[in-house]
Amino acid sequence: MLRWEYLTGMHAFSKGDYWKAPSLAQQFLLVGGLVSLVATMIVGAFVSRLIEDTVTRNSGAATALYVDSVIAPLLPDMQASTNLSDSVKQALDETLGQGALGKRLMSFKLWRPDGVILYSNDKEQIGQKLPLSDGLQTALTGKMVAEYDNVDDVGSESERESGMPLLEVYNPVLQPWSGDVVAVLEFYEVATDFQRSLTHARLQSWIAVVAFTMTFFAILSALVFKGSRMIDSQREALKTRIQDLSDLLTQNGELSAKLQRASQRTTALNERYLRRLGAELHDGPAQLVALAALKVDSDAISNPRTPRKVRDGEISSIKSSLDDAMQEIRTICSGLVLPQIEGADLREIIERAIKAHTQRTGTAVRLSMSPISPLLSTVSLSVKICVYRFLQEALNNGFRHGGGAGQYVVQTFDGQNVSITVGDIGPGFEPADIKPSSLGLSGLRERVESLGGYFDLKTSTQGTVLRMSLNLHEMEPA
Repeated sequence: MLRWEYLTGMHAFSKGDYWKAPSLAQQFLLVGGLVSLVATMIVGAFVSRLIEDTVTRNSGAATALYVDSVIAPLLPDMQASTNLSDSVKQALDETLGQGALGKRLMSFKLWRPDGVILYSNDKEQIGQKLPLSDGLQTALTGKMVAEYDNVDDVGSESERESGMPLLEVYNPVLQPWSGDVVAVLEFYEVATDFQRSLTHARLQSWIAVVAFTMTFFAILSALVFKGSRMIDSQREALKTRIQDLSDLLTQNGELSAKLQRASQRTTALNERYLRRLGAELHDGPAQLVALAALKVDSDAISNPRTPRKVRDGEISSIKSSLDDAMQEIRTICSGLVLPQIEGADLREIIERAIKAHTQRTGTAVRLSMSPISPLLSTVSLSVKICVYRFLQEALNNGFRHGGGAGQYVVQTFDGQNVSITVGDIGPGFEPADIKPSSLGLSGLRERVESLGGYFDLKTSTQGTVLRMSLNLHEMEPA
């Protein structure tokens, strides 16, 4: 009972929301796609930023090295002199105002460690003391600082307003023999070429990140789709098996109930059959034997003065009664005892049943049989008994109620089901008139259906037809 409830529960669950949920592949596409998109954005931004920082630092370092190589020879000993002479300023003006360096640099400042501008191409800024920016403070520690498109320092208003892409560089000026930072060079390089290179590098990095992520996601998707298809097929197979098992359990329950009812009816039929057998013995042979016993005790036998002729007649009458009783007993026994059918095939059993009926009743029975099949010769003993009893009872009923008119037997086989039809052209009968205590037809139906077969009865004024069918593939071989 618990197993049945469990299986029916699983079957109901299989029809519920579970089977309507998205498949594993759909869930992966939704969640994995979102995760891959977010991961692509994060990794792409990180790689792009890393490339930008690296390219900016390398480009700034190269420019700083170039500028330092040009400017450093013009500067005095910045540790001994805190100001620049006019000649130095003029040299810087000439160097920064012409040539390749002048074309590359938009602005230039020379800072003293205390925040005073010693030199600038903007003459108004020379001598001013401004707050130290973060880049300037870092450069004072001896590190070169390069920033792209980040012109937000105090004193860089003109650079911001230019609208041009600029590379801002803070390069420390070191004392040759001590390595101390004695000044800081701040300059802004026009970064048009740098901007194109950086944009190209960014684009390549994004293409590489997207391509890698899509390839990785495509490979995972292929694996997940393959696994999802396998899971879906196994799920459908499991669903089918659960349905089949549920159907089998339902059939098993129905067959169990049917078998129980058949067992109860069989017990009742056996009891009625025994009562009928007792009635036949009582009303037939017992009466004849009782009549013979009365005649044995009659005066004609016990009186020695009875004439011999009368005595012989009485003895003949007793013998006749006993012979009739014996004949009836044999007739009853012939209906109870089966012939030797264990080794016979189905064709031989049908022929024997018809032959026995013909010998007993003297009526002719027309027989039609299908071609011989190996399966018909290997049927179980229970099938053989069922077929023989069906023919015996059906032919007897046809002879008893229809006079045996036009009796026929037809046997067919379709490769799986063997069917036997017994009919006549008698007057028929009314099925509603059959008493519940009748053993013939009800016994036949119970016998056939107990083997899982099919039993059918059709009757009219043109005759009666009884048909049985058994599936031999569902029977155990003999």
